Amino acid sequence: MKSQVAYFNGLFSAGSKSVEKKQSNAPNPFSVMVRKEVADQVRSWRFIILALLILLTFLGSMYVSMTNISKAVANAGDPDRLFLYLKLLTTTDGTLPPFHVFIGFLGPLLGISLGFDAINSEQSNGTLIRLMAQPVYRDSVINAKFVASLIVVSTLFLSLNLLMIGGGLIITGVRIEPSEVMRILCFVVLSVIYVSFWLNLSILLSVKFRQTATSALTAIAIWLFFTVFYQVLLNIIVKAFLPDPDVLSQDQLLAYNRIILTFLRFIPSQLYTDATTTLLMPSVRSLGPLTMEQMAGAIPSPLSVRESLLVVWPQVSGLIAATVVCFALSYYLFMRREIRT
Repeated sequence: MKSQVAYFNGLFSAGSKSVEKKQSNAPNPFSVMVRKEVADQVRSWRFIILALLILLTFLGSMYVSMTNISKAVANAGDPDRLFLYLKLLTTTDGTLPPFHVFIGFLGPLLGISLGFDAINSEQSNGTLIRLMAQPVYRDSVINAKFVASLIVVSTLFLSLNLLMIGGGLIITGVRIEPSEVMRILCFVVLSVIYVSFWLNLSILLSVKFRQTATSALTAIAIWLFFTVFYQVLLNIIVKAFLPDPDVLSQDQLLAYNRIILTFLRFIPSQLYTDATTTLLMPSVRSLGPLTMEQMAGAIPSPLSVRESLLVVWPQVSGLIAATVVCFALSYYLFMRREIRT
């Protein structure tokens, strides 16, 4: 027969075990915040409007490419004519740009809309102080903001590309090749990285500025500068400081073009355009000017997926580096920010 001491010890130990079991089954605060942020973003009107706009441009681009796919495939001089599903993303008749061009224009707006009020709206509404009063780490807040937006953007782009593949299978009945699947998945990853740069930039501005209107206008101003005014300023500077290209020799003209391309590749949209063009067009072998000696003996055949990735790796690494720098700055500023005022 058990003694009373042994009985009460077993009773208290059973209670402690049940408490530990409940604590182990409790959800992680980070995952809770991620789910909450995903739900808020999906239900917000700005995301719904931008998602519908991207969907309409996607359907318009797919309609134009479907109506012109027979001409593109029948072109015997095109080395990429056998890649049917890549042609669906690149074929156009001039009425609408291809889908990747639309992403290069609308992607920054999507990233800015998801992140321009990520932190300052929480602080202005007083919810950030209440959140920090809970037993959660401070860095979990900004990490959850970024991860939730990344999940939303990845799901959107992956769904659109899977919709394109499924529609192509139903309409054409042509089997998709594994290399095309790899290139389309790489295109999705590259699009997510490109939008993530603008997302992290807008989160950085939301940490830096206390007013949501200021952070939104600053992010849009940066986007407009890189989209419109940067090339205008570059053309003015080139005409003022570099000689006329009509009087240059072949070697000088190559150096002239390399200088212009180097300055153009400071623009994130130019990096994205170069990378997507190479991934979706396997016959593209270089992103810069080539001499006749380099072209001699080259066979116009498509590159493998690995070779195309090697060509675009400088552009991809540039986008990743810019994204990491923006996130690191926002992380540093947020960890040192006073949130009680």
